[in-house]
Amino acid sequence: MIELIRTNSKNPDFIQLVKFLDADLKIRDGEDHDFYDQFNKIDALKNVVVAYKNKLPIGCGAFKIHPEKTAEIKRMYVATNGRRLGIASKVLTELEQWAKELGITKCILETGKKQPEAIALYKKCGYTITANFGFYENVENSVCFKKLL
Repeated sequence: MIELIRTNSKNPDFIQLVKFLDADLKIRDGEDHDFYDQFNKIDALKNVVVAYKNKLPIGCGAFKIHPEKTAEIKRMYVATNGRRLGIASKVLTELEQWAKELGITKCILETGKKQPEAIALYKKCGYTITANFGFYENVENSVCFKKLL
Protein backbone atom coordinates (compact mmCIF):
# COMPACT_ATOMS: atom_id res chain seq x y z
CA MET A 1 0.00 0.00 0.00
CA ILE A 2 1.27 3.48 -0.90
CA GLU A 3 0.76 6.28 1.63
CA LEU A 4 1.59 9.93 0.94
CA ILE A 5 2.28 12.49 3.65
CA ARG A 6 2.65 16.23 3.39
CA THR A 7 5.57 17.56 5.38
CA ASN A 8 8.54 19.92 5.06
CA SER A 9 12.26 19.65 4.40
CA LYS A 10 13.04 18.79 8.01
CA ASN A 11 11.44 15.36 7.60
CA PRO A 12 14.24 12.78 8.14
CA ASP A 13 12.85 10.40 5.52
CA PHE A 14 12.85 13.21 2.93
CA ILE A 15 16.43 14.11 3.87
CA GLN A 16 17.54 10.49 3.39
CA LEU A 17 15.74 10.13 0.05
CA VAL A 18 17.37 13.34 -1.19
CA LYS A 19 20.78 11.88 -0.32
CA PHE A 20 19.99 8.93 -2.61
CA LEU A 21 18.75 11.34 -5.28
CA ASP A 22 21.92 13.42 -5.08
CA ALA A 23 24.11 10.32 -5.34
CA ASP A 24 22.25 9.28 -8.50
CA LEU A 25 22.46 12.78 -9.99
CA LYS A 26 26.18 13.01 -9.26
CA ILE A 27 26.70 10.00 -11.54
CA ARG A 28 24.28 11.20 -14.25
CA ASP A 29 25.43 14.82 -14.27
CA GLY A 30 29.15 14.09 -14.11
CA GLU A 31 31.16 17.30 -14.36
CA ASP A 32 27.98 19.40 -14.36
CA HIS A 33 26.83 18.13 -10.94
CA ASP A 34 28.23 21.01 -8.88
CA PHE A 35 26.47 23.55 -11.10
CA TYR A 36 23.07 21.89 -10.64
CA ASP A 37 23.64 21.07 -6.98
CA GLN A 38 23.80 24.74 -5.99
CA PHE A 39 20.11 25.13 -6.97
CA ASN A 40 18.90 22.06 -5.11
CA LYS A 41 19.34 22.94 -1.44
CA ILE A 42 16.40 21.67 0.59
CA ASP A 43 16.62 23.60 3.86
CA ALA A 44 13.96 26.16 2.90
CA LEU A 45 11.42 23.83 1.27
CA LYS A 46 8.09 24.12 3.09
CA ASN A 47 6.03 21.89 0.79
CA VAL A 48 7.30 18.31 0.68
CA VAL A 49 5.54 15.03 -0.08
CA VAL A 50 7.02 11.71 1.03
CA ALA A 51 5.66 8.40 -0.28
CA TYR A 52 5.74 5.26 1.83
CA LYS A 53 5.31 1.68 0.70
CA ASN A 54 4.53 -0.68 3.58
CA LYS A 55 5.55 2.13 5.97
CA LEU A 56 9.02 2.50 4.37
CA PRO A 57 10.01 5.75 2.62
CA ILE A 58 10.15 5.08 -1.11
CA GLY A 59 9.78 8.42 -2.91
CA CYS A 60 9.52 12.16 -2.55
CA GLY A 61 9.01 15.50 -4.19
CA ALA A 62 8.63 19.13 -3.21
CA PHE A 63 7.75 22.52 -4.54
CA LYS A 64 9.06 26.02 -4.09
CA ILE A 65 6.64 28.91 -4.46
CA HIS A 66 7.56 31.65 -6.93
CA PRO A 67 5.78 34.92 -7.72
CA GLU A 68 2.77 35.03 -10.01
CA LYS A 69 1.07 31.96 -8.53
CA THR A 70 3.80 29.61 -9.76
CA ALA A 71 5.28 26.57 -8.03
CA GLU A 72 8.58 24.98 -9.06
CA ILE A 73 8.58 21.22 -8.63
CA LYS A 74 11.83 20.10 -6.99
CA ARG A 75 13.58 17.01 -5.62
CA MET A 76 11.45 14.33 -7.29
CA TYR A 77 12.83 10.88 -6.55
CA VAL A 78 11.72 7.28 -6.26
CA ALA A 79 14.05 4.61 -4.85
CA THR A 80 15.07 1.90 -7.32
CA ASN A 81 12.95 -0.74 -5.58
CA GLY A 82 9.86 1.44 -5.96
CA ARG A 83 10.11 2.33 -9.62
CA ARG A 84 7.49 1.40 -12.22
CA LEU A 85 4.75 1.32 -9.55
CA GLY A 86 3.29 4.75 -10.30
CA ILE A 87 4.77 6.32 -7.18
CA ALA A 88 6.30 9.32 -8.95
CA SER A 89 2.96 10.10 -10.61
CA LYS A 90 1.20 9.89 -7.24
CA VAL A 91 3.75 12.21 -5.61
CA LEU A 92 3.51 14.69 -8.48
CA THR A 93 -0.29 14.66 -8.39
CA GLU A 94 -0.25 15.28 -4.64
CA LEU A 95 2.18 18.19 -5.07
CA GLU A 96 -0.05 19.70 -7.76
CA GLN A 97 -3.14 19.31 -5.57
CA TRP A 98 -1.41 20.95 -2.62
CA ALA A 99 -0.22 23.81 -4.84
CA LYS A 100 -3.78 24.34 -6.13
CA GLU A 101 -5.04 24.49 -2.55
CA LEU A 102 -2.54 27.33 -1.98
CA GLY A 103 -3.79 29.28 -5.00
CA ILE A 104 -1.02 28.25 -7.38
CA THR A 105 -2.10 28.23 -11.04
CA LYS A 106 1.06 27.00 -12.79
CA CYS A 107 3.87 24.52 -12.13
CA ILE A 108 7.31 24.74 -13.66
CA LEU A 109 10.30 22.47 -13.31
CA GLU A 110 13.75 21.68 -14.63
CA THR A 111 15.25 18.29 -15.30
CA GLY A 112 18.30 17.09 -17.17
CA LYS A 113 18.56 15.57 -20.62
CA LYS A 114 20.38 12.68 -18.91
CA GLN A 115 17.18 11.82 -16.99
CA PRO A 116 14.92 10.28 -19.66
CA GLU A 117 12.69 8.66 -17.04
CA ALA A 118 11.89 12.07 -15.57
CA ILE A 119 11.22 13.57 -18.99
CA ALA A 120 8.82 10.72 -19.80
CA LEU A 121 7.04 11.14 -16.45
CA TYR A 122 6.47 14.85 -16.90
CA LYS A 123 5.19 14.44 -20.45
CA LYS A 124 2.86 11.65 -19.30
CA CYS A 125 1.53 13.91 -16.54
CA GLY A 126 0.63 16.75 -18.90
CA TYR A 127 3.71 18.94 -18.71
CA THR A 128 4.96 20.61 -21.86
CA ILE A 129 8.49 21.71 -22.69
CA THR A 130 9.01 25.43 -22.27
CA ALA A 131 11.92 27.83 -22.59
CA ASN A 132 14.58 27.31 -19.97
CA PHE A 133 14.00 29.68 -17.07
CA GLY A 134 16.05 31.33 -14.37
CA PHE A 135 19.42 29.77 -13.66
CA TYR A 136 18.87 27.22 -16.43
CA GLU A 137 18.27 29.78 -19.19
CA ASN A 138 21.41 29.04 -21.22
CA VAL A 139 22.13 25.54 -19.92
CA GLU A 140 22.27 23.09 -22.81
CA ASN A 141 21.66 19.95 -20.72
CA SER A 142 18.55 21.32 -18.97
CA VAL A 143 14.98 20.71 -20.08
CA CYS A 144 12.28 22.90 -18.55
CA PHE A 145 8.57 22.10 -18.38
CA LYS A 146 5.36 23.87 -17.40
CA LYS A 147 1.79 22.89 -16.65
CA LEU A 148 -1.25 25.01 -15.95
CA LEU A 149 -3.21 23.74 -12.96
